[in-house]
Amino acid sequence: MNDEPAGAVYRIEDLAHRSGATVRTIRAYQDRGLLPRPVRRGRANVYADTHLTRLRQIADLLDRGYTLASIKELLEAWDTGRGLGGVLGLAAEVDGPWTDEEGVRISRAELVERFGGAPDAAAVADAVELGVLEQVPGEEDLFLVPSPQELAVAAELHEAGVPLSAIAGHLRELRGQVEHIATRFLEFTTEHVFARYIGRHQPPTEADAVEAATLVRRLRPLAQQTVDAELARAMRLFATRQLRRHLDSDTPPEPPEESCAVRLPVSTMRAVEKLVGPEHASEFIAAAAEREVKSRTLDRLTANARDSDKVDQSP
Repeated sequence: MNDEPAGAVYRIEDLAHRSGATVRTIRAYQDRGLLPRPVRRGRANVYADTHLTRLRQIADLLDRGYTLASIKELLEAWDTGRGLGGVLGLAAEVDGPWTDEEGVRISRAELVERFGGAPDAAAVADAVELGVLEQVPGEEDLFLVPSPQELAVAAELHEAGVPLSAIAGHLRELRGQVEHIATRFLEFTTEHVFARYIGRHQPPTEADAVEAATLVRRLRPLAQQTVDAELARAMRLFATRQLRRHLDSDTPPEPPEESCAVRLPVSTMRAVEKLVGPEHASEFIAAAAEREVKSRTLDRLTANARDSDKVDQSP
């Protein structure tokens, strides 16, 4: 930006009034390097239209969800001639919705009716924790449903007899697996597609950012299409196997695994249930016990090997 302002000039109070920012905010932006210092004219500091434009850019980027640190990097790219429009277009493609679903609102009473008519505060808390529901600020009995389709699936499963706690546990497990798939897809596309745009340790040029945004738009549906196709293949394969196993009269049924009751302190059970959920508590305890048994077996074998070495080395 030029040191000498051209066109209109403003005092800081006038700049604050026109931009909608406070005087304190303008000075804070200057201290953080987001806004150039004013030009000294006589005994007064004056600002130009370029300062007003910069304040409006910052406000627009804040509305888009950018942090001040990210805004500073973007504006530095703009000031060095790398272009801001393409970078913002690329960010908009990445930050934009990855689904056509639109969120809806639902009241607590509607939730109760949809899930069997009995209030369940624990299930609502689980849904909020998982992001299936979002509390509307200032409204204790009103929620936003980011994915109506996900809530509908939960309602169908519950109507079919699946407990809400089991649905929440399944969603936690499924989410971890899906996040792994998403991470691998991003690593794959970054390595083979986007490395040439984002692997240079500096913001992309305007042309590169525009081209990368176009690629994101093209590749965005591919992950979901791939997962849909693979899930359909796997469901058909394993559902067919399971049905055949249950219908095949020649195959003797597998004997049920023997079990026995074990007395544990109540505090221990509560701690385990809090950690993995009530539906997984017994499985967790069995796995922990099995791991301990294997660990002790390994320790014994190692000790035996050391004892054998001592015998071999004795005169």
